[in-house]
Amino acid sequence: MSVLSTLSPRALQAPESGIVEVVNYARGREGLIPLWVGEGDQPTPDFISAAARDSLTAGETFYTWQRGIPPLRQAIADYHARHFDARLSADNVYVTASGMQAIKIAIEALTGPGDELLYLTPTWPNFAAAAAISGGVPCVVPLSFAEGGWQLDMARLVDAITPRTRVLFVNTPGNPTGWTATREDLAQLLDLARRHGFWIVADEIYARYAYHAPRAPSFLDVMEADDRIVFVNSLSKNWSMTGWRVGWIVAPAELGQVIENLIQYSTSGVAQFIQAGALAAIETGDAVVSRNIALARRSRDLFLDALIATNRVETRKPDGAIYAFLKIDGVEDARAAAIDIVDRTGVGLAPGTAFGPGGGNFLRACFLRDPAQMQEAAARLSEYILRL
Repeated sequence: MSVLSTLSPRALQAPESGIVEVVNYARGREGLIPLWVGEGDQPTPDFISAAARDSLTAGETFYTWQRGIPPLRQAIADYHARHFDARLSADNVYVTASGMQAIKIAIEALTGPGDELLYLTPTWPNFAAAAAISGGVPCVVPLSFAEGGWQLDMARLVDAITPRTRVLFVNTPGNPTGWTATREDLAQLLDLARRHGFWIVADEIYARYAYHAPRAPSFLDVMEADDRIVFVNSLSKNWSMTGWRVGWIVAPAELGQVIENLIQYSTSGVAQFIQAGALAAIETGDAVVSRNIALARRSRDLFLDALIATNRVETRKPDGAIYAFLKIDGVEDARAAAIDIVDRTGVGLAPGTAFGPGGGNFLRACFLRDPAQMQEAAARLSEYILRL
């Protein structure tokens, strides 16, 4: 008998990441330009690392608050007041060991086995996988693609709602498409949630990465105090802290004990010295976010101007997030293309097959990197594309 046959069916059905597959195939190659994962090339700023070091030196290495240290929870509430004009209490904020854990906790709190969770695709694959592992039924609602851009098809979403729908997951600005919901889109989604009685899980991790406004529209702009919305977020992208694995949830205070319990039985909280670094980032790191956004904008323009000029790539400059999602003439199998491209050009891209229905013949590039690297990547890819 195989050892694997004794494992949980849910564990066995957890899918391999299509992104990580390509990363593992080519990781560490000389001359590689790695655009496949969603992170920049800038290390965490030293003032953030110094705060964590000071915490370690001070001996802050013991168990700490399950919901997060009080100063950090208040700082996150204040951050939302600064940038979203939202009046939150620290009682609405819960610190998690990454945005991924925030999503997993939201799923576990809001759904049970057999419940349906709607999500818009193409999208980051981890939500659907986490939902399925928890016993939920992830249900796809494809975005519409035309003339290089993505749009929400509200009628398609309405048709997907059933009596078993418990959650709608909305990532805006979106990974990988850059689709950015308008305020009107969010109001319509919220109206659907109210009428059908389901929760919204709002992943607004890229809300500050908006290229035509100070930030993207947020559910915080249209919601009332009693609306059923859980926000999940992370420090990864804004403050160059992907490896720190720290994020947060914003939710009704009534959910507090449930969220604390779920944290207790998964990680038992985030290390205090990591939270010290997060506190420094949230309180004094607005300039870091502004620099990262400016970097992303410049690299986006250099990269996409060059690829669009080939007349072989169907895409637009995204309004938000940090990704180019490329439909290249002649590419029908994105997984095979990603392997071929990294072999022939040394540019690492993520295959669109990793992002669910609608992404099969697309490739994703993260442009939160040095503009010179993005220019070189565009030159290599343009040469490859023109030879297809």
